[in-house]
Amino acid sequence: MERRRVLVYGATGWIGRKVLRLLDQSTNVETCAGKARLENWSEVEKEIAVFQPTHIVLAAGLTGRPNVDWCESHKLETLRINTVYTAMLADYCHTSNIHLTYFGTGCIYEYDESHLMYSGVGFTEEETPNFAQSFYSYSKTLTENILKEYDNVLILRIRMPLSDDLHPRNFITKITQYERVVNIPNSMSVLHELLPISVDMCLKNRTGVYNFTNPGTISHNEILDLYREYIDLDFTYENFSLEEQSVILKAGRSNNELDCSKLLREYPGVDPISVAIVKLFERMKSTHNCRNF
Repeated sequence: MERRRVLVYGATGWIGRKVLRLLDQSTNVETCAGKARLENWSEVEKEIAVFQPTHIVLAAGLTGRPNVDWCESHKLETLRINTVYTAMLADYCHTSNIHLTYFGTGCIYEYDESHLMYSGVGFTEEETPNFAQSFYSYSKTLTENILKEYDNVLILRIRMPLSDDLHPRNFITKITQYERVVNIPNSMSVLHELLPISVDMCLKNRTGVYNFTNPGTISHNEILDLYREYIDLDFTYENFSLEEQSVILKAGRSNNELDCSKLLREYPGVDPISVAIVKLFERMKSTHNCRNF
C-alpha cells in the first residue's frame, strides 16, 4: 500500500490536534503539523512543496473570540481566512492532485416550515443553506459553495462539537459557563465517535459534502441535566428565550437538525446523539473519577 503523507493545518487547535493524534496512530501514514498560516500564502506553498503531501486536512478557520459575534466587526479578516485563502488551498490541492479534507460547519441552516423543531426532518446535504444571520455562517456558506465544486475535496459539516474533555471550545464547557441558556434542540457532533471516521474518510479519499453529526437532536437543557447528574451535583442553570438572547448578541445563532442518512449509509454504527451523549458523560466521569470538580 502506498504510504500516505498527511499535512494538517490547524494542528495546534482543539479539533486539529485530535485529528493529528488519530492520524499518527494510523497504519502507513506520515504526518506533518502545518506551521504556516493560510494568510501567509507563500509560506503555505513552501510548506506543501517541502512535505509533498498526498492529503491535506484543514481544521483551521476563524470563529471569533470569545464567540462568533467577533466576526461581525471583523468581516474582512473573517472572509479572507474562512473563504478566500481556504478556496485558494482547495484550488492548489486540485491542481497538485492532493486530497483535501475540510472541516466546515452545519451552522448554515435554521428551522423553517419544512424542517420544524422536533419534527425529525433534517436538512440534507443538497438543500440550499437558509441561515445568514451571522457573518461567520455567511462566510462558511460561501466557502462550501466554492469547495463543493472541486472533485478532490471532502467537506465535513460539524455542529456544536462535544468532547469528553472540558476544553473551552467544547459546547458543554461553553453552556455550563453561560449565565442563562436557550433550550433548543440541535444536531451536534460527538468528537470521540466522529473524528476517527473523519480520518478513515480522509485516507479513503472520500469526497463531497457530509452532515457530520450524530443522528437526532439534543437540547441544551438535556445536556446540562446530564452534566449535573454525572459531573457536578451542585450545578444549576437558568433559561431564557430566543428573543431575550437576541438582545445581548450581535449576530444570530443557527438552530437546526441535519439529516445524517448519507453518513449512516457508509458508517451505520454511528450512535444517535441520545446514546452518544450518555456514553460521553460516562467517559468524562470515569476520567475525572469524581462527581464534583
